[in-house]
Amino acid sequence: MRALLSVYDKTGLVDLARGLSDLGWELVSSGGTSTALGEAGIAHSEVADLTGAPEMLGGRVKTLHPTIHGGILADRSQPEHLDALDRLGIGLIDLVVCNLYPFSSDPSVELIDVGGPTMVRAAAKNHDHVGVVVDPREYGAVLDELRRDGSLSLDTRQRLAREAFAHTAGYDAAIVEWLDGREPLTEAADASSGALEFDTAALLPPSIHLVLDRAGSLRYGENPHQHGARYRIVGQHSWWDDMVQHGGKELSYLNIFDTDAAWRLVHELVPTEGGEVVVAIIKHANPCGAARHGDLVVAYQRALDCDPQSAFGGIVAIGGPVTADVADAVAAGPQADVIIAPSYDEAALAALASKRKATRLLSAPPPEPQVRQFRGLGASMLVQDADRFLADPSTWQVATRARPTEAQWRDLDLAWKVCARTTSNAIAVVTDGQAVGIGAGQQSRVVAAEIAVSKAGTRATGGAAASDAFFPFPDGLQVLADAGVAAVVQPGGSIRDAEVVAAADEAGMAMVMTGGERHFRH
Repeated sequence: MRALLSVYDKTGLVDLARGLSDLGWELVSSGGTSTALGEAGIAHSEVADLTGAPEMLGGRVKTLHPTIHGGILADRSQPEHLDALDRLGIGLIDLVVCNLYPFSSDPSVELIDVGGPTMVRAAAKNHDHVGVVVDPREYGAVLDELRRDGSLSLDTRQRLAREAFAHTAGYDAAIVEWLDGREPLTEAADASSGALEFDTAALLPPSIHLVLDRAGSLRYGENPHQHGARYRIVGQHSWWDDMVQHGGKELSYLNIFDTDAAWRLVHELVPTEGGEVVVAIIKHANPCGAARHGDLVVAYQRALDCDPQSAFGGIVAIGGPVTADVADAVAAGPQADVIIAPSYDEAALAALASKRKATRLLSAPPPEPQVRQFRGLGASMLVQDADRFLADPSTWQVATRARPTEAQWRDLDLAWKVCARTTSNAIAVVTDGQAVGIGAGQQSRVVAAEIAVSKAGTRATGGAAASDAFFPFPDGLQVLADAGVAAVVQPGGSIRDAEVVAAADEAGMAMVMTGGERHFRH
């Protein structure tokens, strides 16, 4: 039996090679793999010894030879294949162990592997007769099976072949992404604006090669009759990969979906001026509470006060280290499915673990930026750049006689960001750094406003509100005015903008237009 070993990642290589050698396998290797085996004192032949052709072109050509690929690709059920090998003096290769140059770590032409993928694909194609291993984590299982049974079963070879083709698919996808040539997200030409813009050709190229690795299984999907898992885009890193769960039950599909929304919202709500921390509470991917304050305990209590009934079973995202005082406040509130924060001290973990045994306790780094968003439509896919805030509030235009106060400007900023992450049609009401009423997911903007002010009650008086899209008629604005809202931000762009502004003037409200920037969320 003969194995060809040619690996960039030499993790576990020596143990594998020694194990194969002890089983009587003949070993063949190339380049750096041969050097590593020689240093370990493991007998082997070099590829050049078989082919009679030395490596050339700086190592670009070493395994691309009929002696290698004939030995891998021969169909052993075909006598004519075996006769051809015998006539040409080519020996069979029964196992290929190969992993590829680390292209994603430092993309360049020289890290585009050619010989490696060719060997991997050849062995995977001929998996009826040949084993192929691309992941060092498989070495132990492969050796165990060879020691036990003397050979790899067809099921094992098929499983390894599937891993091999997935490996080369991900590798090629990374190269395509690199050859597209530029990042979709770039700084705007007007650097003074601080804005970002997308290169559409880079964002939406002729093809997108999306390769996903399963990162974790779930008990079920959104509902018990659905199956679910979390996947990671190959070559990219998710904040979920660095998340640590300190206690509570296994995370569910909806836990992950809602927690991602909560964690991203908390980081979007951090004020640019600093000095305040943020707490957000999410239910069904919609905010049901959010607040900024200099004290985390107060921020949590004010976030909870927005809608304590909806907060039951929700996600509590805390934008600062959790101390015992913060933990006691959260534990005294409604049961949360998930609590997430950057860190916890030992006393905080002990308090939450004892008082909220079912709650999942997570610590995590900030979320990675989103560039593209995907939405499946059966055999089709919608792709867009991720929704983000384009204009700084300082560029918003006041459309009414009344102007927002400094405090109202801050509340308008918070209301706008909370509203943008709420399912449309959406209205958010904020007073003194605290969301006090949120109307989410309504077909009518008037009804969304009615829900928001009904939750806010008297707290709407003197507050600020945001609408995720323009008011098509003055009626939705009138609901806010009747509740005592003093300032409102909206995109503008309705053919009845003048009527809406006039209604705001009549009510003595300040109205700010974002210049057409809206944030529908479906």
